[in-house]
Amino acid sequence: MTSLLTKPAAHSSRLWMPERVLFTPAALDQPWGQQILSRVQALNLPIEELPQNRLSGLRGDSERETYQIAKRTLAVVTAPPSHFKLSPIPPSADWQFHLAEGCPAHCQYCYLAGSLQGPPVIRVFANLPQILENLATYERLDTATTFEVSCYTDPLGIEHLTGSLAECIRYFGTRSNAHLRWVSKFDAVDELIDLPHNGHTRCRVSVNAAPVSGRFEGGTASVSSRLQALRKLALPHSQGGGGYPVGIVIAPIMLIDDWELHYTRLFDEISTTLDFSCDLTFELISHRFTPKSKEVLQTWYPHSKLDMEEDKRSVKRNKFGGTKYVYDTDDMKTLRRFFEREIARRFPEARILYWT
Repeated sequence: MTSLLTKPAAHSSRLWMPERVLFTPAALDQPWGQQILSRVQALNLPIEELPQNRLSGLRGDSERETYQIAKRTLAVVTAPPSHFKLSPIPPSADWQFHLAEGCPAHCQYCYLAGSLQGPPVIRVFANLPQILENLATYERLDTATTFEVSCYTDPLGIEHLTGSLAECIRYFGTRSNAHLRWVSKFDAVDELIDLPHNGHTRCRVSVNAAPVSGRFEGGTASVSSRLQALRKLALPHSQGGGGYPVGIVIAPIMLIDDWELHYTRLFDEISTTLDFSCDLTFELISHRFTPKSKEVLQTWYPHSKLDMEEDKRSVKRNKFGGTKYVYDTDDMKTLRRFFEREIARRFPEARILYWT
């Protein structure tokens, strides 16, 4: 009999290895910072111990050069006091917290563009135990509280360097009413399979139609490989898997040429890979951008073919006066009907958490 883990081969991403690893003095004072130091030393990566807690030397002669320098740098720092006052993050979760900021991938629609200050260096927080201890003050006693850890980073993309995602999973496995949520475009999940998660961590992968993932998602694992990783996480322990609740995030959904055909093929692959009963959710996010993110992305990726023409979009304003460009109402209704129909037909037991 063929094992449920046996599926067609997919192309994994290479583990991201920074060209520089910077440690601040405050980070090296932390036991978790020392644990990260041991990891990067074992990988023979070039390490610089900074004389002060301020990062410097990350800017080039142009914004593009600054981007390239920052994206090759891992900085191990401590999370500032502001990070201990959590913000709600609907509809994804009740609260967001951060084990890092910045991402090693090169997605040309990057949601972090314009959201974080300064060069897009990958900052990892060495005071993780304190960050986790702080979460207890936000837990509800009467019902489960959900915490999203992927808002400002891809935690799996840096896990081989930090071990921080595994530590989060272990922590949430000990909590009565707290649940962790993370999402990734990477696939190195083997070290997470046997963790004592107690069903309190939902692992998700972000996927897209082939023309989107192939053109705009540089430095990531292939969609096939991400789905194979999710399969490993979702399979029950008795069949060699992790027994996790899992999720599919389809984002950003784009009105590309022949979009219905390409997204149908994506659903075909999801159906083929997740061909067993599991606790599965879907999150559906249409493409949008802000004036600030457009400006930043065009400096990072000056030759990108990403469609960001304002006159083809509707304007959406938030309660703080911010502006987003989204697809118009008719296009959004057409897209939503298609995705909800396909999910209901193929995965009748799955839940769609939201459409946005």
